[in-house]
Amino acid sequence: MIGFTGGTLDRADRLRHDPQALAAAMGDWRARLLTLRDYVPEVTDDGRLGWTTLADAPEDAELVLLGLDGGRPCFAALTGAPAPAARSPTLFAMLDSLAAGEAATYAAARAVLDWHARHGFCANCGHATALFRAGWGRRCEGCATEHFPRTDPVVIMIAEHDGRALLGRQPAWPQGRYSALAGFLEPGESIEEAVAREIGEEAGVAVRDVRYVASQPWPFPSSLMIACVATAEADAITLDTNELEDAIWVPRDVVQRVLAGGDGPFLPPPRYAIAHTLLTAWAEQG
Repeated sequence: MIGFTGGTLDRADRLRHDPQALAAAMGDWRARLLTLRDYVPEVTDDGRLGWTTLADAPEDAELVLLGLDGGRPCFAALTGAPAPAARSPTLFAMLDSLAAGEAATYAAARAVLDWHARHGFCANCGHATALFRAGWGRRCEGCATEHFPRTDPVVIMIAEHDGRALLGRQPAWPQGRYSALAGFLEPGESIEEAVAREIGEEAGVAVRDVRYVASQPWPFPSSLMIACVATAEADAITLDTNELEDAIWVPRDVVQRVLAGGDGPFLPPPRYAIAHTLLTAWAEQG
């Protein structure tokens, strides 16, 4: 399963439009609250997210309805603080230990809470906004403009040439880690065009025949990763050092060996990242 996918909560859109039903959900004795501390979840020994009751919500916190779990309402508390810019190593260790589907619930909660914390004022008139639709929107108290959580599309891709994959690394990554190249889609651009532009900008490699592989929500802060493979016209690399520290071509059998835990010239991306899924899909093609 791709990381941050496979969620089992019923998002219960019908409750978002029904204030009375929402109030009933908040008053349900079975309702539970996701346990978060600075956006880091509590995780049980069996890899499940930790939950508590609504009685433990801070007095000044607003509640966001995450959905229903077998009819039981599930909420997260909005406290107003945005997510930390730095990603905690503790958090990423937890993500590796979560049971299937649990990370999807966490991703939704983290992304929407962080969005609220960063959108307290209207982009149209500058007036303060207020939560509505059970936490899945904000309405301006001045001009009544409605704002909704946004997801930023990001292409993440491998260029292939003569049975080799193009991988790059950023200086901030752990020593030896290489991964797929990635970048945000720009306005007026298709997925295929963004893949070709990003590979060209970062590695100086021209590509064609872009193929979609899979997608993944990525809640840091709120992106949709769109994984693709493209065919490179040639293998000469012209590195943009503002984007990458290095880029290398890796043969398919070496990628297979590294993903299986063997030695190789690079440390692979973590399993919860779609780059790992993309590399695996490409390696298995051979």
